[in-house]
Amino acid sequence: MNEQISPTGFKVLPTVVKNLLIINILMYVATFTLNRFNIDLTDTLGLHFFKASGFHLYQFITYMFMHANFGHLFFNMFALWMFGNTLENLWGSKRFLLYYMVCGIGAGLCQELVQYIQYTTTLADYANVNLGGQIVPMDTYLNMMTTVGASGAIYGLLLAFGMTFPDARIYVYFLIPMKAKWFVVIFAVIELLLGFQGVDNVAHFAHLGGMLFGLLLILYWRKNPAGPNKNFRKWKDVLQSWKNKRNVKYTPYEEIKDEPRVSRDDGEYNRQKAEKERDVDALLDKISKSGYASLTDEEKEFLFKNSK
Repeated sequence: MNEQISPTGFKVLPTVVKNLLIINILMYVATFTLNRFNIDLTDTLGLHFFKASGFHLYQFITYMFMHANFGHLFFNMFALWMFGNTLENLWGSKRFLLYYMVCGIGAGLCQELVQYIQYTTTLADYANVNLGGQIVPMDTYLNMMTTVGASGAIYGLLLAFGMTFPDARIYVYFLIPMKAKWFVVIFAVIELLLGFQGVDNVAHFAHLGGMLFGLLLILYWRKNPAGPNKNFRKWKDVLQSWKNKRNVKYTPYEEIKDEPRVSRDDGEYNRQKAEKERDVDALLDKISKSGYASLTDEEKEFLFKNSK
């Protein structure tokens, strides 16, 4: 059965997607406005190669909100609206924002790695670079290796959508229907081929990096449905239990008697165990469909206590 996904209008956009759209559009307007006053926002906020003098750590975040031209911005924001809307409603705002940022930063790291390989294999032994008649110092050239755009994070969203709704139909160029899983595979292969060919000025390996980091995070979530706070909650419970024992006071002559053990019938024990297993399976199904955030506090506590 094919899954049908129909994105809703702007007025009901989830919080993170709406704010990401607004910030990216404002940054695009600011870039071209300030450029008239000889202020190069792209040079300041774009991601430079880490060996260049213009590199700063904060650029791993700010570069995601910069775009080269209107077409670059439009297609990224369209994809953010199309896929991000559904994913944020499914995962919740916190998990969606974490995923988006991890994919974007991961894409930047992969781009830096590719540039480093290019630098060590081709550029490291030279002091200047010939740009078709114009010779520039190496540091100037390295500062020209600047990456901008949300594409790495967007490709991560595309991967997440394809893994979550593999049979959902996506209309390529608004005409050709294609299942999401094949859409993801085809785009990944295209990016890989274009990356090795190096025929344009697009950061294809950054796109693949966004997908890679998105895949790793999704696999981690599937293996640890309780989230990264599971161990923290476990140790918190142990500490609380220890405190409770310390607070118990006995008088010098108080007689402590063991309560008589109540033997349980094996059939009753097996029945209770089976019921707990069914309840745990039901909650895990609920997480896979609606995300961990959809559980109530009672359900989270029950899952934690009975899935150890």
